[in-house]
Amino acid sequence: MRRTIFAAALASIAALAAGAALAQMPAPAEIIKAWDKNADGAVDKDEWVAAGRPEARFAMVDADKDGKISADELATAMARMRGGSAPPAPPAEPKT
Repeated sequence: MRRTIFAAALASIAALAAGAALAQMPAPAEIIKAWDKNADGAVDKDEWVAAGRPEARFAMVDADKDGKISADELATAMARMRGGSAPPAPPAEPKT
């Protein structure tokens, strides 16, 4: 009985920790903004590697194979890694 209670408590703690980690994850747009050193609104392979990301994963995230990762592509890849579906794309901001 004690083992069952202990196992249930551990499972609860693990679930709460996982939820807290997801809640603290910055939005894909914020990640792109932080890694985008040339301020073109996307992350190229050099910026990806400079941010400490594995070069081999760049191609997996660059869905349209244009050599840049957009916030939408990053959001889709993050959702895929979590095992969920991609969130709806936010409305595009007008460029001035």
